Amino acid sequence: MSTPYAEVIGDPISQSKSPDIHGFWLGELGLASDYRATRVQDGELPDYLSGRRGDPDWLGCNVTMPHKQTIIPLLDRLHPLAKRVGAVNTVVRAGDGALVGYNTDVAGFLEPLQSMLADKHLFRMARILGTGGAARAIIAGLAQEGFTLVIAGRNPAKARALLDELAPDGEHHTPPLDHFATETDFAFDDREGCCDLIVNASPLGMRGQPPLAFDFSHAPPGSIVYDIVTDPLDTPLLKDARAAGLHTVDGLSMLIGQAAAAFEKFFGVPAPRGSDDRLRERLMQ
Repeated sequence: MSTPYAEVIGDPISQSKSPDIHGFWLGELGLASDYRATRVQDGELPDYLSGRRGDPDWLGCNVTMPHKQTIIPLLDRLHPLAKRVGAVNTVVRAGDGALVGYNTDVAGFLEPLQSMLADKHLFRMARILGTGGAARAIIAGLAQEGFTLVIAGRNPAKARALLDELAPDGEHHTPPLDHFATETDFAFDDREGCCDLIVNASPLGMRGQPPLAFDFSHAPPGSIVYDIVTDPLDTPLLKDARAAGLHTVDGLSMLIGQAAAAFEKFFGVPAPRGSDDRLRERLMQ
């Protein structure tokens, strides 16, 4: 008897936590389905999708680097958010057989911020460190939530191009990344009623990568510090933020959130989020 399945594709793929996340949820729900990891290298996407179109058990796939943008012209339709972000991380076969591209990274990133976003603020500002692929969903998501954005990268011109594409409205800023590496004597005003967010959207601080140089004199009082890095989970940035008395959000929050949105599209039922604590324990082993 055949087994319906979804999978994650990318290159490299062995480090992906998606099979652990989806496999845990499938087990919790007792679903007779599977979730796999498949390495798909540059140039192999057309053949991969052609083969999966003919597989009746294939429900869809999550898409990781380096394919989030290159897969777009190979799909039949794009969800409006995926089109706006310009990146696809979830592909689902629709009832008519069409391959539809979605972006669940935006929902995954915003999920742990929902209680904060439900409040009304006089002003919202996000300092986003990094201009790579992950920054696209973060910029689009925060722009729709009314944030003034400060996008810091090694190449300010690239940061400006991202803003022009993804957040053309608003008075946003593009300082160089090293602007945040040294101390500032800027006197922040009374931040009551304001919402300040600092996001590491770069690989800096990841195991095997250089550290992220960030001086916390750039963090207004009450800032939330969010690091999307998942290895290590407790990054130096998050440790320093806690030492400064700031609230933190780790990379598993976004990873689990985006996976939950994809899980429901693949398997037709919501992910069992009541077991998130046990899932986290498993992922950190």
